[in-house]
Amino acid sequence: MTTLTHRTRRTEVSKNSEKKIESEEDTNQERSPDNEDSGDSKDIRLTLMEEVLLLGLKDKEGYTSFWNDCISSGLRGGILIELAMRGRIYLEPPTMRKKRLLDRKVLLKSDSPTGDVLLDETLKHIKATEPTETVQTWIELLTGETWNPFKLQYQLRNVRERIAKNLVEKGILTTEKQNFLLFDMTTHPVTNTTEKQRLVKKLQDSVLER
Repeated sequence: MTTLTHRTRRTEVSKNSEKKIESEEDTNQERSPDNEDSGDSKDIRLTLMEEVLLLGLKDKEGYTSFWNDCISSGLRGGILIELAMRGRIYLEPPTMRKKRLLDRKVLLKSDSPTGDVLLDETLKHIKATEPTETVQTWIELLTGETWNPFKLQYQLRNVRERIAKNLVEKGILTTEKQNFLLFDMTTHPVTNTTEKQRLVKKLQDSVLER
């Protein structure tokens, strides 16, 4: 009688283990990458500079307004903010004389590469500069708006074109050639209007929300 009881228990245990293995296999098949919905793909990751340029570009023409002088400073400011967000730089603590962000000096926190050419180039300039400069001075140096000829080396060149190429690689812009009477100009019309609309809505929500 005891022998029959042990055999019955062993049979039940083996059956239960087989069912458990089968259920685990079914679960693994359901979770496999082949069965995942392609609609769960992540949104495109844009840097702050790319967002600023995308907002400033004309959708069909593919270039910024010729009368817009603020976008150059905005892109350089975006570079500094992006470096701060990535933990590479920080601002000195505010004092009675230096309460405004523009008046506070930019300090180096980490010189490890970010993987972005523009950010790493700016980080290299900040690391090599002594004494440290303020936010406003760095924006002027990076745009080339300085009267000091020895500091023209800090100017970042072809910033819009380099950022536009990044957006082309991400499938948001395309590259075309347009003739402007005396010369040809490379333009970057917007192809992914959905991404720009999402960015505009994001900006509207951040400005209008209370």
